[in-house]
This record gives sequence, C-alpha cells and structure tokens, in this order.
Amino acid sequence: MKPPLITLLTLAPLLGAMVVGFGLAGNGRGAMARTVALGWQVAILVGALVLAVLFDAGTGAMQWVERAAWVPSLGVEYHVGLDGLGLVSILLAAAVPLLASLMSTGVDRGREALYYAMLLLLQCGLFGTFTAQNFFHWFLFWEISLVPAYVLVRLFGGSKAGPASFQFFVYTMVGSVAMLLGFLALYAATGSFDFSELARWGRSGRLGAALAEKLPWADGLASGDHLVWWVFGGVLLGFAVKVPLWPFHTWLPDTYTQAPTPVTMVLTGVMSKMGVYGLLRIVAPIFPEQLRGAQEILVVLALATILLPTLAAFAENDLKRVLAYSSINHLGYCLLAVFTVIPGTQGGNWMDLAGAPALNGLILQMLNHGLTAAALFAFVATLERRTGGVRDLDQFGGLRRVAPVFCGLMGISMFASIGLPGLNGFVSEFLIFKGVFAVAPGAASIAVLGLLTTAVFLLGAMKRMFHGPREREWLDFTDLTTRERIQLGAPVFLMLLLGVYPDLILRWTNPTVLLLAAGN
Repeated sequence: MKPPLITLLTLAPLLGAMVVGFGLAGNGRGAMARTVALGWQVAILVGALVLAVLFDAGTGAMQWVERAAWVPSLGVEYHVGLDGLGLVSILLAAAVPLLASLMSTGVDRGREALYYAMLLLLQCGLFGTFTAQNFFHWFLFWEISLVPAYVLVRLFGGSKAGPASFQFFVYTMVGSVAMLLGFLALYAATGSFDFSELARWGRSGRLGAALAEKLPWADGLASGDHLVWWVFGGVLLGFAVKVPLWPFHTWLPDTYTQAPTPVTMVLTGVMSKMGVYGLLRIVAPIFPEQLRGAQEILVVLALATILLPTLAAFAENDLKRVLAYSSINHLGYCLLAVFTVIPGTQGGNWMDLAGAPALNGLILQMLNHGLTAAALFAFVATLERRTGGVRDLDQFGGLRRVAPVFCGLMGISMFASIGLPGLNGFVSEFLIFKGVFAVAPGAASIAVLGLLTTAVFLLGAMKRMFHGPREREWLDFTDLTTRERIQLGAPVFLMLLLGVYPDLILRWTNPTVLLLAAGN
C-alpha cells in the first residue's frame, strides 16, 4: 500500500499552524515562532520536491490517488490526486510561502506566532485546493485559504488595510457563494460532486436535461439548456474574481498595496493561481459547450485584462501598485489561453492539437508568474526595510551606484517579467502566443500590445529607481547582505534555469495537456 503522500503534505502546514499558533504565542517567543515556522516550511518544500522526483512524467493520469468514502449519502468522497498541473501548483505553493516567511521582518511584537500560523494555514488551504478531486472536499480548502489571507491583510497590513481586506473578502465571498449554488445544482442533477464524473456529464451534453428533470421548480424560470448557462455563470464568477478577470479585478490593487509585502507575495504568487487552476481543472471539463458559446465575450474580457491594467500602471507612482497591475496583465495571458484554445465540442476533442502549446505555456506561466511576481515583491520588501516604507518612484534615483547587486538582481526579475529571451517569462508567453495564434490570430495580435506596454512601464520604473542622479537621502542605502543575496538569488537562479531549460517543467505538464486536448 502506497503511503498517503498527498494527505501528509496537505496536513503538514495545518499541524505547523497549530504548533506555532498555540504553542508559541505571546511576547518573547517571536523569534522562536519564526524559526519553527521556517523549519516547518523547509520540510514541506522538501516533501513537495520528493513528490516531484517520484512523479512519473510519462503519463498525464492522476498519481498518488487517495479515495475513500466520506459522506456516502451525499456522494462526498475524500478524493485527491496529482497530475502535471497539480504538481506545478503544489511546488509553487510550497516555495512561495517559504520565501515570504524569509522576507517577513518587523512583524508586530507579540503577534509573530499568529502571523506565521496564518501563513501556514493559508499554505494548507492551497495544497488542498490543488489536490482535491471532489467539490465538497475542494470547496472546504478553497474557503479555508480565504480566512488566513483576510486576517493577514486586516491585522498586519497598512493604514487602509481595513477597507482593502473588507473589499477582498466581499468580492471573494460573492464569487464563492455563486460557485457553491452552481455546484449544488450540479449535484441535484447528477448526484455527484466528483470532478471527473461531472466532466463526463458535461462532455455528454446531458446536463441541461438532467437539470430540467431534477429541478422541476425551475421550469417556469428557464429551460434546461438555460439552466446550464446560469450554473456555468455562477461557477465562472467564482474563478473570475479570484484570478481576477476584468472587470472583477478592482479589489486587487488596494489589497496588494495594503497587505504586508511578504503576504502580497503569496497572494500574487499562489492564490491568484487558484482561479486559473479552477478554470482549467473544473470549468473547461464540465462546461465545454458553454465555454465555447461564451468564447467571444470571454476573449474580449481576457484582452481587457491584458491591456487595461498596463494603462493604469502608467498613472501610478507606488511601486507596489505598479507591480499589482502588472500581475493582472500577466494573468490575462493565462485567461486568453483558456478561453481561446479550449472552446469545446460536444462528444469530441476540446480543441485541435495546434492549441496544445498554449496549454503548456499556460501551466508554465502559472509557475513563472508566481516565481517572478513573488520575487519582485520580495525586492519591494527589501526596499521598504531600508527606506522606512518608501515606495514612491519619484523619490528614488541612482540606486544602481550604491546598491549594484540589489539593482542587478531586481533588474533580472523585471526583465523576466517583461519576457526577455533567455529568462523564464519568455518561454511561457511564447508558448501561449504560439498556441493562441494558431486558433485565434486576431486575439493574439491584439494581446501582443500588452507585451509592449508592460515593457514600457516596467523599464520606466527601472529607469526612475536605478538610474539618474543619486538622491541625497539614499546615499547610505546599503546593498544586499550575504543572506539576502542567497534568499533573493534563489528565485533569480530559477528564472535563468527555466529560461534555458523549460523542459524541466514541460516534461511533467505535456502528458496532462495531451489528455486535456483529447477531452479526457
């Protein structure tokens, strides 16, 4: 009998949160809470890497599947598994919170245990979301992740953290409620919460008839086919808010700006990927026909998600807000891939295999954006620590002369975000555009403008910070210490490695993509 590796990995951060939160609370134990949390997260990362080493790259099927009856009368199972998509997401969820904890300094005295416990609890929610294959089980972890995220923003954020965290909570809860109602309707129609079973119903085209039969009270409201669209809209809304898809993005800039910068690293590096993951794992398999029918409007919204945030970034001076809008832009490429290359055809393949590169690029972009965005916010955290919280681009200048290593590593990260060849961002964006252009050349041509505008505002930010005359108040700005060079150099090294050797990840994802392309 195989050991329950996924369950152990998922429960590890929960146990760590309990140890840190209850055992190390109180004044005088802050350093110990941080040390224990870091040690726990290192062990978790090692566990995720063990899964990666043992992963069979030759198959796209679920691996380490654990399945047991939970609430049989309701069709609820404990059902977990990992394929290439899940493995990449798990690795991201293991690495980014560790980096965030390393960058967390100056946590409110006396509340360190709460802070690190919430980071661990958030990590538990992320692992559960990326491995669960039954909606009931999956939705528990989806909601669990919201609570620590809210607490971290609300209690440890900036002066306007209250309104920002409230907006974040309300937006996410509205999406979650809509999604829950949609899946309750699906359960009523099919008698199952299992994603693979629901996907078979969706591909068969029988969902409309089943909804009409099982929900007779809805006859006066809509036909079965119309009911499917209402359910599809509710489920889609839940993920659209989380990514976010324009125009459901307005919570993000304020939340990312007001959250402690290490928390922002987790929000943008991993939590935003929950939405992309859900679109690919849940929406596309269960609602292929509806995704195809709404394709035109969804592609337009994806293009708006790519282009409009870049225009907003030009008007910002706060570096965190600039990077927040950049994050929306980069996730827009993932949305474009989902909405263009998986239109769905009833009873057949979801797409022509020409679109497969876009799906590989999409999964790789999830990892690359998570890595690059988290690293950029880590540099912001370092900047804040040295300047007393200053982030206004107009107040900097000439930092390259006093801190060449800091500027060099941050510059590489910005170039990776721009998509410079030789760095990780180029590979994933190239694959997305290659696949999208094969099936929607017009949309791909418009989306390319997002690459140009992103390059302009990020290069502009680099120019204002790194070059020009030195501001007198930053003459004593110190360069990175040895410890900081190791902490910040690690993600930069991965950007370089994945830029020249993307097959390190693609060998895991390609079999999964081929199964998706075949409608399995």
